[in-house]
Amino acid sequence: MAKPKVNFNHAEWAKLLKSNQTRPPMTQIAEKIASRARASAPSDSGDYRDGISVESDTTDRAVERVVAHDRKSVFIEANTGNLKRALGK
Repeated sequence: MAKPKVNFNHAEWAKLLKSNQTRPPMTQIAEKIASRARASAPSDSGDYRDGISVESDTTDRAVERVVAHDRKSVFIEANTGNLKRALGK
């Protein structure tokens, strides 16, 4: 039996990855991750916890990032893995 030939339409796929239909579910997932990260964040002053947010961008596709803006974020993540744990749940 012969294998069927599949023609991948790269232009349409690229449009889909940037479309308004892809953004809301991605944003919803990113917000859940950010919420879990804030809930489990160590908070001596609360700056790290309060600095966790979601950023939207568009490159060759829609992008959602969960970021921590506090200047100590790199050290806190290295010691606790808070964002990584929030992503894994």
